[in-house]
Amino acid sequence: MQFNNLQPGDKARVIAYSQGDSVYNRQLMSLGLVPGTVFEVKKIAPLGDPIEIAFRGFRLAVRKDEAAVLMVERL
Repeated sequence: MQFNNLQPGDKARVIAYSQGDSVYNRQLMSLGLVPGTVFEVKKIAPLGDPIEIAFRGFRLAVRKDEAAVLMVERL
């Protein structure tokens, strides 16, 4: 499933990264968002972008189009 389909309160696990901007993929992985990481969608901005997620004890705001490279599994 695509990251864009998640709603606030949903928990998901990163399965893989799709082909996309490899620089941005590396940035997300360096922040700890590696395959197998479980995260929770905390908030979505009123216009739908950015999205706040929580994982490994901190929160991160990601843009929908940039996070579209994440393939996730809803838990």
